[in-house]
Parts: sequence; C-alpha cells; structure tokens
Amino acid sequence: MTSKLRALALVVPAALAIALTGCTGSPSGATTQPTADPSETVTTEVGLVVHTPCHGDEGVTVVVDTGSLEVGSDPSQVACVITDEPIRAADALLFAHIETQGTKDYPDQIVCRVDGVPSEDTALTADDGTVAYETCASMPPAFAYWSLWVRPAGGEWGYAEEGLSTLELEPGESLQLLFVLNDEPAAPAP
Repeated sequence: MTSKLRALALVVPAALAIALTGCTGSPSGATTQPTADPSETVTTEVGLVVHTPCHGDEGVTVVVDTGSLEVGSDPSQVACVITDEPIRAADALLFAHIETQGTKDYPDQIVCRVDGVPSEDTALTADDGTVAYETCASMPPAFAYWSLWVRPAGGEWGYAEEGLSTLELEPGESLQLLFVLNDEPAAPAP
C-alpha cells in the first residue's frame, strides 16, 4: 500500500464518523444513473457511497492510486459503492464521483486521465530521462499509464480483462485504477 493510501486509511474513517453523526439515515432504493454510454442508463440498487473499503459483500470497493506520480491535485481515494446487485465498473466510478477520460482513438478501452490526472502539462519522466506529456490522443507512454485491476472477494488482484464500460463487478469485489510510472508499482497492494 502506498503512503498516500495508508494516510487515507487513517484519516477517512474519522472523517466519516464525524460526517455520519448528522445523518438520520442513508439513501437507498433503485437509482437510475448515467452510464459510460450516454444513450443507456442502468437501474440498480445502490445506496450510499462511503469513503472506506466495503466490508464483506456490502458493495464494490473502488480504489484510485496515483502510485509514485507526484501531482498537486491527487485523486487517490478509497470508496465503497454500496450495492447488493452486480454493477458495471463505469457505473461504480460514476456513483463514487470519479471521472475518467479515454483517448481519442480508444475512448472506452484506455483510461487516459482520472479526475484530470495526469494533466496535459504534467511531465512524465522515464528512467532513461525521456519526458512525455499525456495528450490522450492514442496509447499512453509505455512507462506511464493508468492500469485497471479487479480483485474478487477474498482473492488476489488481477489485471482487468475488459474495459470500464463492459466490466461487471459483483458485491464483495474491488476495482482499482493504479497509475504505473516506470513499472512501479507493479501491482496494487494486497
């Protein structure tokens, strides 16, 4: 686990406890939300989104980790999208208010930015000194990209075999967007 996520794991539960003291209940019921395809909507039982990992099969845990990428506006976070039904990865991100952007050539297959990171003016430096800037035109640099991971309930992280718009997650599973810079980190923390 990166130091950013460790810090989030310590701070977020306390903030959540304070925030929930003023709540009288949680919203629940069928909710219609936009999907990655604007011509479609999905109706699913989704309750509240909390900024801690899910416990058991109460929902889908969503993790954003910038790894070793240093940015001013770091989108790293952990959220639980509470649901008792399967949910598409793109919809889980929408419920968690995480915005992704694809590339011009691969709008649904490649994640170019997460909540605007890396910006077009962020210098991405390779181990050999090569500097690249993410333009979101086609494929990202091989040394600097967002990777998509899935972890089944009680299992190990594995590369997602589908893109955000088609990947379906079951309650108890986790989804992670992990920024890889110069092959680090090679995989999400357990």
